[in-house]
Amino acid sequence: MKTEEYKPQVIDTSDVELPEDLTPLLEALAKNVHENWAQERISQGWTYGEKRDDAKKLHPCLIPYEQLPEEEKVYDRNTSVETLKLILKSGFKIIQAE
Repeated sequence: MKTEEYKPQVIDTSDVELPEDLTPLLEALAKNVHENWAQERISQGWTYGEKRDDAKKLHPCLIPYEQLPEEEKVYDRNTSVETLKLILKSGFKIIQAE
């Protein structure tokens, strides 16, 4: 059986601007994205290594979020930004608890 080539169906969120007051939430989400990724890798037997080595399951990003290079933090933030934008585009409101 031949399957068709996968074509991602990304929802366009380019028309959504995140309010500045969501910045702390954005950063918390980005950190949590990293923590979830790291937890999954560690559960699969990966450990920290200065250079990534898939055969040995070594990865340089298995460190706390705060110690990540900025370009890695940007990757996690972008995931979080798109998540928040999709929530807002879908008509949901994000209200900070007092």
